Amino acid sequence: MKNKVYPRYFMLGALILYVTFVVLPGFMGIAYSFTDWNSYSSEVNFIGLDNFRTIFSNGENYLRFIFNTLSFSVWTITLKTIIALFLAVLLNYGVGRFAHLYRTIIYLPVVLPTIAVGLIFRSILNPRSGILNEFFRSVGLGALALPWLVDPKIAMASIIGVDTWKGVGYIMVILLAGLQTIPKDYYEAAEIDGASSAARFRYITLPLLVPALTVVTVLNLLYGLRVFDIVYVLTGGGPGYATDVVSTVVLDEFSKGRYGVGTALSTVMFVFMTVVGFFIVRRLTRDPVEA
Repeated sequence: MKNKVYPRYFMLGALILYVTFVVLPGFMGIAYSFTDWNSYSSEVNFIGLDNFRTIFSNGENYLRFIFNTLSFSVWTITLKTIIALFLAVLLNYGVGRFAHLYRTIIYLPVVLPTIAVGLIFRSILNPRSGILNEFFRSVGLGALALPWLVDPKIAMASIIGVDTWKGVGYIMVILLAGLQTIPKDYYEAAEIDGASSAARFRYITLPLLVPALTVVTVLNLLYGLRVFDIVYVLTGGGPGYATDVVSTVVLDEFSKGRYGVGTALSTVMFVFMTVVGFFIVRRLTRDPVEA
């Protein structure tokens, strides 16, 4: 059957919409980050790098918010990848019956609305009447009944735990797909040579799973750097500034009318994600022989 070649102007409509609502606002945001744009004046003046100096000033809390965002990203990447890899290996090699049912159950939290998950866990982690603390008290483990979302020392860890629970199924599916592309002949040959399960995992599974691991790392990183909804629903950035991340601070800056600082903060994270994305894409598109 002869392939049809459609005229290139067929994509013009989608391209116009993309440029109008994505590319153009993006460049406008970068341009406004160099101005004193705010809600208190109708004038917009160019101020150079002043907004960025404010963000990276030691006297402000913006560096703390950036650190919170990076910390959230690193921890969620690590936990999701390790747990998802364990579950993927278990479902692919260790579970025979009901494997599809287990996959569905593990993946189910992914399709739940983030707002609903946040509201449910905010109730579960309530320090006074939450199910988790009530359970600890009922079994004589009252010392483990902690103020999960109101203690600055553990609030971020609680958010990371909830986000990991919700997103690990998505990462597991990607890794599971990667595992199923590995030829079984490699494992059979290694088993004949007397390789242990640990050796097969280290020298066969992990090296051949690198492309899938790279993909999930990129997805997790891009998600972590722009995380907003789960943090906003669970704590709103509190207590104090303990769980504030870049996205929640941008919303706060815009609510205060400090549009220039808000767009500058967004620009910082945009540049960081662009640089990281460039190197990841370069790694993914590298010739396998070179890799």
